[in-house]
Amino acid sequence: MPDLLIELFSEEIPARMQGRAREDLKKLVTDGLVEAGLTYDSAGAFSTPRRLVLSLTGLTAESRPVREERKGPKTDAPAAAIDGFLRATGLTLDQLEARDEKKGQTYYAVVEKPGRKAAEIVAEVLDRTIRSFPWPKSMRWGTGSLRWVRPLHSILCLLSDEGGAEVVPLTVDGIVAGNSTGGHRFMAPARFSVTGFDDYAAKLRRAFVMLDSAEREAHIWNDAQNQAFARGLEVVPDAGLLTEVAGLVEWPVVLLGAIGEAFLGLPPEVLQTSMREHQKFFSVKNPKTGRIEGFVTVANRETADHGATILKGNLKVLSARLSDAKFFWENDLREAKTGMAAWEDGLKAVTFHNKLGSQSDRIARIAALARDIAPLVGAEADQAERAAKLAKLDLRSAMVGEFPELQGTMGRYYALEAGEPEAIANAARDHYSPLGPSDAVPSDPVSVAVALADKIDTLTGFWAIDEKPTGSKDPFALRRAALGVIRLVLGNGVRVGFESVFAKAILDLLDRAFDKLASGTQEEWIARWSNREGGSIEHAAAMLRNFKKFLVVDLASRSLEAQGKFDEASALKETHKINFEAERDEVSLLSFFHDRLKVFLRDQGIRHDVIDACLAMPGNDDLTLLVKRAEALQTFLKTEDGTNLLQGFKRANNILTQAEARDGVEYSFGADPKFAETDAERALFSALDAGEAAIKPAMAQEDFAAAMAAMAQLRAPIDAFFTAVQVNSDNQIVRRNRLNLLHRIRTLVAQVADLTKVEG
Repeated sequence: MPDLLIELFSEEIPARMQGRAREDLKKLVTDGLVEAGLTYDSAGAFSTPRRLVLSLTGLTAESRPVREERKGPKTDAPAAAIDGFLRATGLTLDQLEARDEKKGQTYYAVVEKPGRKAAEIVAEVLDRTIRSFPWPKSMRWGTGSLRWVRPLHSILCLLSDEGGAEVVPLTVDGIVAGNSTGGHRFMAPARFSVTGFDDYAAKLRRAFVMLDSAEREAHIWNDAQNQAFARGLEVVPDAGLLTEVAGLVEWPVVLLGAIGEAFLGLPPEVLQTSMREHQKFFSVKNPKTGRIEGFVTVANRETADHGATILKGNLKVLSARLSDAKFFWENDLREAKTGMAAWEDGLKAVTFHNKLGSQSDRIARIAALARDIAPLVGAEADQAERAAKLAKLDLRSAMVGEFPELQGTMGRYYALEAGEPEAIANAARDHYSPLGPSDAVPSDPVSVAVALADKIDTLTGFWAIDEKPTGSKDPFALRRAALGVIRLVLGNGVRVGFESVFAKAILDLLDRAFDKLASGTQEEWIARWSNREGGSIEHAAAMLRNFKKFLVVDLASRSLEAQGKFDEASALKETHKINFEAERDEVSLLSFFHDRLKVFLRDQGIRHDVIDACLAMPGNDDLTLLVKRAEALQTFLKTEDGTNLLQGFKRANNILTQAEARDGVEYSFGADPKFAETDAERALFSALDAGEAAIKPAMAQEDFAAAMAAMAQLRAPIDAFFTAVQVNSDNQIVRRNRLNLLHRIRTLVAQVADLTKVEG
């Protein structure tokens, strides 16, 4: 059984594309070979900046013969049907078999396909793979029609076994497959032939090429750490940069340099970001001071001076970059010391969204919302409001203009420079968090208040202008914002009813929008908007109509009054309309939150039906309470008592529901122990009395574990009741009493969770 070696040798492949390209090459080739009837033992894919490589071991030498049968039309079918079947199978009429069946004779086509040599199949599959390779971006060069990420120079394609190596006959756009490849571009550019994967990998290493990207990563990291340790320093971990740098070199040579003394006063985040983004350097810090004092660069070759010239050139370029950063930093600090007033004014001219106003408008909304949220999270209201007003001012700073990823981080430095308390400064840094599932959740009360206000304003704002996520589309990252709110609330145990928070945020948005219309009539506002947008008045009026939230109060008061048509009834009618629409937005936004919470809790291992059972309960806009209830219910249902009580409840609920539907009445009052005929009935009455006495105070204290424990005590009496008692007695008084007793079971259990939604 031969082994297969494929190498596609080209100009430098972008590092960000190499990992996906390795997997695509492996999948496309192996799927194609298996589909054609070949099997293999193992497959490995590799990449360097100049080559994609696939190695297969234990490939079958040829595919198996295949015999296929296809059922056709009846022998007396119309000629057109028979001709179509012949065309589909590629056979003639005399090659078909007529077989007797229950409904008459039927034609069958028997097609036998002989086995094919592996070389023939490999050539076919690789040709198709190269021509249809899914690069994110590709190019054509010269006069050929082939598209590849960069010009493709050569194809190595070998089948090798104990008898030797065979070049697979293949030509793609004038490139003929062979058995040779090239080494390192500078250190060993000469081409050489190979006989198989082991020979290929060994000769590549001698030609200064590390084939395995994982090996290159390990070499870079270990060498960088060793060099830093020798100088009493530490390399700052950066897994993403490590993968990228390993994709830029075939023979990594690690060099450690020192940052100029003039730049050591820059914030470490600035140094790290500048070196990472501009130079692909790793940062090296002094563990004693925490300062970034050095850098690691990775060259692609060895030099006679051991990298001294390379380091010198890199340091020269780095110094120029850091000089810019230092200039930005010093200018920004001067602005921060004066209170950042220019930045605050500048944000008035920065549009957040054309229907939601400027960044300055948004900051005002967030500040008001942060003040309202502050008491709920244990923050001081004035501090939360002040932090919200300062948190986004760094968007106008020169440093964030150069490095947008530092927004928030720089805001903290500038707030401290302006003399603000540390809690306010930290809120500037933390209010964007959490950005993703692995991002840390802020815990400082002021930071939590501003972070919640920021995300809730985003959600309620885009909800109000009907920019909701649809399907896989979420251009404003509202799902991420909702998950951020959920993690902030649950991570800090925040107790808040989101219905009221959403209502307040949406109404505040409307109030501010209406205030903007106060300076003129609707017609004047349309004209101003038309002039600003450079469009027609009709277009501006249509935009105004579509933005329903901006219209109603203006129509109800100012415009009608200006036209002499204002009356209190009209204004009241329009106000009712806007209140209804705002309420509808609150409900749909809460539903959206519940959907995101379901996803979050399922990832935490909580069953979807348990979540639904808790969502059906009052207070489901308090996410902390909701999760606490769901966790307790899931724990309870895992016990034997929980499982059996669930079955007893469902039985009681089914009997009661059917009886109410059949009788057209609700059995919800009047269960009386004096009509009990059996000990099992009387025991259930007593158990329900005890359960109510225990469950009600437990629920009032939100002690769900205690409430579940009290529910567990009902399991045995309910089981005994259904074993000994026939609910639908011939005595109508007894029957009604027993059905009312079942209603007590349903009502008592419903205080804890809606078990009708739990499966089982």
